[in-house]
Amino acid sequence: MYLHLGEGTIVKTKDIIGIFDLDNATVMKSSRTFLNTAEKEKRAVTVSFELPKSFVVTGKKKEKTTVYISQLSSTTLENRLKTFFDK
Repeated sequence: MYLHLGEGTIVKTKDIIGIFDLDNATVMKSSRTFLNTAEKEKRAVTVSFELPKSFVVTGKKKEKTTVYISQLSSTTLENRLKTFFDK
């Protein structure tokens, strides 16, 4: 299955490592460092030019992670996942 992150960007649900609220997660220095490193290594993908509200970390074994920065809230993305798995 796939999760739509906005603006036509989708990811495989089995590759999702975590969905994070941008405001809450960036309070911690380690989260800010993680996001800065992903941007420097060109592993961050901005889904939309609207105000970002969440980020989704994806990856597979033996591959580096990719960070998708989305304008959708983490709650919206989590609810989309629940609708798939509740069926």
